[in-house]
Amino acid sequence: MALLKVKFNQKKRVKLAQGLWLMNWFSVFAGILVFSMGLFLKIELRKRSEVMDNSESHFVPNSLILMGILSCAFNGFAGKICYDSLDPTKFAKWKPLLKPYLALCFFFNILLFLVALICFLMRGSLESTLAQGLKNGMKFYRDTDTPGRCFMKKTIDMLQIEFKCCGNSGFKDWFEIQWISNRYLDFSSKEVKDRIKSNVDGRYLVDGVPFSCCNPSSPRPCIQYQVTNNSAHYSYDYQTEELNLWRRGCREALLHYYSSMMSSMGAVVLLVWLFEMSVMVGLRLLHTSLESIANPEDPECESEGWVLENSLKDTFKSALESLKKIGKFNQVEAGAEGAEGEEGGKTPAITTVS
Repeated sequence: MALLKVKFNQKKRVKLAQGLWLMNWFSVFAGILVFSMGLFLKIELRKRSEVMDNSESHFVPNSLILMGILSCAFNGFAGKICYDSLDPTKFAKWKPLLKPYLALCFFFNILLFLVALICFLMRGSLESTLAQGLKNGMKFYRDTDTPGRCFMKKTIDMLQIEFKCCGNSGFKDWFEIQWISNRYLDFSSKEVKDRIKSNVDGRYLVDGVPFSCCNPSSPRPCIQYQVTNNSAHYSYDYQTEELNLWRRGCREALLHYYSSMMSSMGAVVLLVWLFEMSVMVGLRLLHTSLESIANPEDPECESEGWVLENSLKDTFKSALESLKKIGKFNQVEAGAEGAEGEEGGKTPAITTVS
């Protein structure tokens, strides 16, 4: 029994073709939207590529860009088919291409659905990328005189100001790295010498943070140096007082920003996928309803359209059988080639008569 079997007359076929033509052009605009989202996400990721460890995060925008281009191409082609289906003479040239085209549409929709899922599932990969990238970026914060790294201080400062964050996972991350350049350290000072000697790696570590970690909304002047030293500041208790530094780490802030963006894009792609699926089903109904016309010379006669010629279970079984036949055919061919090789390799026996 055919799946989603529908009876059509001439009027219904025309309405279906016109409706599909319109839906295909809507799908072209949806493809442009998906392409634009991918391009926007790629630009946003490139803006902060200095604090990302690798290019894995660009897989999502690249996939969106590709799906957008394919959507425009597939739906533009389908729109032409739907328009020509109103004229039997024009539609005749598309008949041999419709089955392969619908198969391609099926695989395209699978890919589109996978891209939508990837938009929701890339959080873990993005988090590790940001964690390592921010860690490396903070290490290079002091290298304002080093070619290729002199921009990193500005990048980190602007990032912390824009996203109201501090450090990788929190402001204490700055305590573990030397973020002040040697150029601005007085090595004749006893305090500087003691701090460097007290560290195994010979780094100048302080319990302080860059100015960009300061929260301007705090009524108290920013305490960015000697953050953990209660005696260094009047009426100050490091353990209990609400510090006037950003509490949230930049990894969490960026992860929330990009994850919410990707989730929104994933939801849009899912809606586009549902629309594409309905277009594909409609195109299949149009295709079968036109093919099943009993008398091609009488276009006004009734016909039947369906999505699958047999039930879903029977279609699945026939597909499995076809795959098995292909596998057996390949095995037979391989066996025949092996047998020919063995026969060719045999040396014919020569009998001598004395």
